[in-house]
Amino acid sequence: MGEDLGKEAVIVALWRVHVELEDRPGRLGELATAVGRSGCNILSLHVVGEPADDGSVTDELLVKVPEGIEPAGMVAAVEQAGIPCSLLVRADATELADTATTALALARMVAADPGSAPQAVATLLRARIVEPGTPGVHTLRVGTAQVHLTRTWPFTATELSRAAALLELAAQLSLAGAPSPAASRLDPILLLRDGSEVRLRTATPADVPLIAAMHARSSPESRSARFLTAARRLEPEELDELTGPHSVLALTIDGGSAVGMVNLSRRSAFAVMVEDAWQGRGLGTALVRRVADLAADQGASELTAVTHTQNMKVTRLLRRAGLRPTAEISGGMLHVRAPLTATHATL
Repeated sequence: MGEDLGKEAVIVALWRVHVELEDRPGRLGELATAVGRSGCNILSLHVVGEPADDGSVTDELLVKVPEGIEPAGMVAAVEQAGIPCSLLVRADATELADTATTALALARMVAADPGSAPQAVATLLRARIVEPGTPGVHTLRVGTAQVHLTRTWPFTATELSRAAALLELAAQLSLAGAPSPAASRLDPILLLRDGSEVRLRTATPADVPLIAAMHARSSPESRSARFLTAARRLEPEELDELTGPHSVLALTIDGGSAVGMVNLSRRSAFAVMVEDAWQGRGLGTALVRRVADLAADQGASELTAVTHTQNMKVTRLLRRAGLRPTAEISGGMLHVRAPLTATHATL
């Protein structure tokens, strides 16, 4: 049953770094060595800029900087290796999603609703949509479509060409005819207490790969708290049981990664899991509130859970969700019950 309850928030210090990397053998290894020697770790790397006259390209890194290490020290180590750094800005856990998966998820969103293309472009570029006269605005034009964007670092031609492809897709779909209201309906967006956002929707069989990936990314502690085992891989039948009308999935705004989910059994037992990097933001509490509503809708009078005896955090999560749980140890496990409040009870 594992969640963000009572656990100290896991703060992942991520920084976006742009480097100008020469196209010669061994240069990428020298970059990784320089970052490693500074005590930091490269979590992802991809090309964001077009080749310069000397053949170098702009690579974007997401670097994890441990507490106590100054990001400027990491940059100094890279530049001492003869690799210029052109950008250093803070990033967040949402950017750990695979870029190809994110792009495909955004294309799917645009295919369902061509009108969502401006927001899809902004998400792809990690930018904000602004008014035309805003200082530092960049206007992306494809045919008659215009999107006014801004962010704290420059756009590259490579990035803009990728974004333009989304606008072109939207334009072609619009010419083919408007989508049905059902196809264009968007999932509800939840604003978390640190300002980040997730989409909440029912988990379907198509989400099994996303759920499996979230499970594998989570720590052994989080996996054990939710599934009573720290196994890194779930069996196909276990994954299938995590989808359906009583399973709520939390996804990144682009839909490319699952970051949390809650499941309700027919007997009103619930289990919730939030990926470690997303814990401490209130997502676990929000998911429990959602599952309480689901339980009330099916006529349940309480929520129940079974977890490890040391996982008293689940009771704190229920209290934060506005419930009043009780717990007892039986058979070496912690059994938790939480009566649904008047606002949840079925009339």
